[in-house]
Amino acid sequence: MSERPEDKLLADRRAHMEAVKAKGIDPWGGRQDGVQSIAPLVAAYAEGLEVSAAGRMTGRRQFGKANFLDLRDWTGKIQLYVKKDIVGDPAMELFNLLDIGDLLSVKGKLFKTKTGEITIEVKEFRVLTKSLRPLPEKWHGLSNVEIRYRQRYLDLIANPEVMETFRKRSQIVAEWRRWLTERGFIEVETPMMQPIPGGATAKPFVTHHNALDMQLFLRIAPELYLKRLLVGGMEKVFEINRNFRNEGISPRHNPEFTMMELYQAYSDYNGMMELTEGLLSHLAKTVTGGTKVKFDGREFELAAPWPRKKYLELFQEKAGFDWFDAEKVAAKARELKIEVGKRAPEAIASDVWEHLVEPDLSGPVFVIDFPVELSPLTKRSPRDPRTVERFELYIANMEIANAYTELNDPIEQRERFERQLKGKEEGMETIDEDFLVAQEHGMPPAGGIGIGVDRVVMVITDSKSIRDVVLFPLMRKTD
Repeated sequence: MSERPEDKLLADRRAHMEAVKAKGIDPWGGRQDGVQSIAPLVAAYAEGLEVSAAGRMTGRRQFGKANFLDLRDWTGKIQLYVKKDIVGDPAMELFNLLDIGDLLSVKGKLFKTKTGEITIEVKEFRVLTKSLRPLPEKWHGLSNVEIRYRQRYLDLIANPEVMETFRKRSQIVAEWRRWLTERGFIEVETPMMQPIPGGATAKPFVTHHNALDMQLFLRIAPELYLKRLLVGGMEKVFEINRNFRNEGISPRHNPEFTMMELYQAYSDYNGMMELTEGLLSHLAKTVTGGTKVKFDGREFELAAPWPRKKYLELFQEKAGFDWFDAEKVAAKARELKIEVGKRAPEAIASDVWEHLVEPDLSGPVFVIDFPVELSPLTKRSPRDPRTVERFELYIANMEIANAYTELNDPIEQRERFERQLKGKEEGMETIDEDFLVAQEHGMPPAGGIGIGVDRVVMVITDSKSIRDVVLFPLMRKTD
């Protein structure tokens, strides 16, 4: 049987590794001090400047006795010029054992080629890591989404814009924290494994703790724990947290996602709207330099103020009848191929709202004053007892945030929980009695909000799928 081309490539690379070792050189390198990042090195270009850089060899060209390499680190790329009469014979022997993908460190001086390209004239180099596998064919601009998401390391190597997206994500989250702490909020951590799931309507992942012999749930939301902290006197708290919901996968949903949840004593949902406008417009300016962002071919102005539109009025406009008219809602649901069965009327009406209204919510827009049936943790509106003081923020027809004037009446809270339990809503396995006991000690009036970090990053970086802003999205198992 003839040897496959890919097998020969692997064998050649291992042979190069062994040849490097035979020279008494460790092919896996070690600590390298004094390394300069490539982008600022290029930006501060000065003819003849002595520099030191390290990165991955991503290109190789030969013109007579002159060799040119491309060296890339996580900030950018620079050309290397390697010539035998500069580095010497032993170094050229080692040079000939290099493969695309190897990691190197180099020292030399800067100059510009005849074409004006900034280049390092290499005086010495060191092998830091031998690459035993070749990069994918046509790796420049790697576009196969299966490879990109499943082998993110190749995506980061091949697509500089992907590396830039994740650098921007880090910048956004760091600035997010700074902005909140400057305003007196403190960052806290709450349990990711909870004995009772709560704080959202979602199907949890179930696990088991052997030592305590008890069932636990990966959190669907941190809400009930953060509210306990309000009771304890922590008046302004936030958590940038991982949540887990055992639900579908789509360009806008990943079962494991990042959310910022925040609570402020003595505020309400109007205060949360003001906070959200200020935060998101600031994050946009930090990353893009302005309050206008482009996402999915559209431009969105994030400068405050944003429109407020009432949930029930939007439904009436689109459906032509009242949200509370159960018969007409059910008929419209059947027309839209939405499951009716024995589902609660409010669940059916909510699905109809999503089908009819969400496609027109370009935004940014606050949808305010939700039906009380959809919001068991929210204070009832004094203007319309059928509704609660809740909003959802939409940008590009995508829910970005969900916020309330928090319900702090423990008697009404128990009644709402009991209705949820009776309706067997997902995420409501049992009533969290300790949370109600905490509320009975006195929870201050408060505003609270959850903002999807992944979706904010999508909008600010113009990333079409949530998988483009999550380093390792959940993927189906391969055989």
